[in-house]
Amino acid sequence: MENIYLPKLAVIKEIIQETPDTKTVRITINNNECIDFLPGQFGEFSFIGEGESTFGFSSSPLRKEFLEFSFRTSGRATSGMNGLNPGDMIGFRGPYGNYFDTAKMKGKNLVFIGGGIGMAPVKSILEYCIDERSNYGKITVLYGARTVSDLMYKGVMEEWKKALDTNVVITVDPSGETKDWTGRVGFVPTVLEQLPLKGDNAVAVVCGPLIMIKFVLKSLDKMGFDKENIITTLENRMKCGLGKCGRCNVGSVYVCKDGPVFTAKELEALPNDF
Repeated sequence: MENIYLPKLAVIKEIIQETPDTKTVRITINNNECIDFLPGQFGEFSFIGEGESTFGFSSSPLRKEFLEFSFRTSGRATSGMNGLNPGDMIGFRGPYGNYFDTAKMKGKNLVFIGGGIGMAPVKSILEYCIDERSNYGKITVLYGARTVSDLMYKGVMEEWKKALDTNVVITVDPSGETKDWTGRVGFVPTVLEQLPLKGDNAVAVVCGPLIMIKFVLKSLDKMGFDKENIITTLENRMKCGLGKCGRCNVGSVYVCKDGPVFTAKELEALPNDF
């Protein structure tokens, strides 16, 4: 019987410095073992000897050449990972959790909304839908960060813009722009309400800071989006990935087992402490 607590060894293939304190890491499991996952799921990544951290996958599961995750240096494990280089090894457990129901998204217009490093799990489902472009309607991407230097995925954004019938809107918070900035300036919920979007036959995927999520949910409600068609992820609540440590619970719900993906309708039934 497989030991669920024992990490697999993974080799770092590439490290991308996204922002001054955020990196994207691309790995392959030792001996190129194939790991199947679905958009929205997550893994436990460990810097051996320092501990584990939970990150959602940021790559499309249809792109098999590597697994990708992004992290911000914030604690002991991520500080250890920050010093690693291509060729080094880390531990991996997973995948865990539920996922975005892409079958229910088929034929609908899609709105992807990300804030800061919260764009990582959004990137996974976004690129999955781009890979399966013919199954979906118009795609709108809204991504915001505090400042221009805090924006992630600058390179791949150009690839998103090239996808058929896809509109990519990038914004930074007021005072976060530079002299040569040509994108929007404004908080994500404000910019969202300025876009020509309607909730009819549409699904919205949201992830970012909790305060951003709460205001975006209100904006989407104003714009006529059904709460069943507004989907977010509470991956910031996850810890051990298995529901054993009890640190991910919101009321009676264990985010790492029952989530991390929830609809806005499901969130209404949870205590307001997420």
